[in-house]
Amino acid sequence: MTHRKIWLLAPALMAIAISYSIAAWAHSFPEQETPSAGQKVASPPSEVVIKFDAPIEKLFAKLEVTGADGANQAIGAPQVSDDGIRLSVKVPLLKPGDYQVKWAVVCIDTHHTQGSYTFTVANGGS
Repeated sequence: MTHRKIWLLAPALMAIAISYSIAAWAHSFPEQETPSAGQKVASPPSEVVIKFDAPIEKLFAKLEVTGADGANQAIGAPQVSDDGIRLSVKVPLLKPGDYQVKWAVVCIDTHHTQGSYTFTVANGGS
């Protein structure tokens, strides 16, 4: 390969290298929540779901739903979808009130992210 061809390929190779290095620094962040942050739902949800923008590790995924008393309302362990982008947990019939969702995940590239948000149930169960 001549020097001229190498110089013509250099920008393309740099672009590829940069895109891989940016991907290596990726983290998983929520893309969509159900119920969503700050939402006031008319009836209680049967589960809380967070969809992430990048796959997460199933073994390190945590999801809690707590009420005013601070008790975790989750039924069973959080579940991660087969594609690794959806984290969910079942909840009982929630009473009216405010609930906090706390999550912590590890992206498949080993970066840790966590966060929390609240939602309100307007009409709950008994």
